[in-house]
Amino acid sequence: MKFQKIIAGLLLLLPIAGQAQQVFSTPEQAASTLVSAIKDQNESVMAQLLGDDWRQLLPPDGADPQAVARFLRDWEVSHQIDEQNGVAHLSVGLSQWQLPLPMVKTTAGWQFDTTRAVDEILTRTIGRNELSAMIALQAYADAQHDYFTLNHHYAQKIISSEGKKDGLYWPVSPGEAPSPLGPAFSPTVPGEGYHGYRFRLLTSKTQSSDTPAALLAWPLEYGKTGVATFVMDGEDRMYQQDFGAQTAQQIEGITQFTPDEKWQPVQP
Repeated sequence: MKFQKIIAGLLLLLPIAGQAQQVFSTPEQAASTLVSAIKDQNESVMAQLLGDDWRQLLPPDGADPQAVARFLRDWEVSHQIDEQNGVAHLSVGLSQWQLPLPMVKTTAGWQFDTTRAVDEILTRTIGRNELSAMIALQAYADAQHDYFTLNHHYAQKIISSEGKKDGLYWPVSPGEAPSPLGPAFSPTVPGEGYHGYRFRLLTSKTQSSDTPAALLAWPLEYGKTGVATFVMDGEDRMYQQDFGAQTAQQIEGITQFTPDEKWQPVQP
């Protein structure tokens, strides 16, 4: 479910303190009003629900129309409110996708809590990015085996040299067989990374083409795009470690992978 985009901008700017937001006697009334405002594209109601700066909370390119349409369809199929200890969440659709915009009970009534939403969105973003990083590492391992089948040795680089096929990825023309690895590991913008993570092969002078090089994956911004650092070794075993706020500095010193007690195995 992609409706997160409509509130992803909450990470960029919150309504200023003291702004009045509309309150309701029940969380059901609050949720219904939000859905109606989204359906009608009613900006004045959105401002009442989320604060006068709500437009600044949305991504620069606005919400994804297809994601919004799917959310509204899921609302019609099924929706429910889960309430516990003065906090309520809206879930929609057969999959019961939960909107990361909680409603809280105040002395005046129920209202949307954008402050709590920041934590929920960040937690979900980190979780999705870490899962994507692990999937990417597995894709790397599979690509190495495909490359070995074609060339009888493992690749020592991810991106091939221009005009060559000496890495796991190379551009192909229509009708040609694809390279073992897709173009996601070659971002168009330098330093952009892939789903919040950067990747680097751990090769050394003793590295042999008879064994795949270990692949390291670490977050672009620790605590914002990811927390864990992952590595896939030459035997298709994945490990993880949390280097904390010093992740970027710690990563610079890693040139080869030797697992120790600090590296925790990741179960498939």
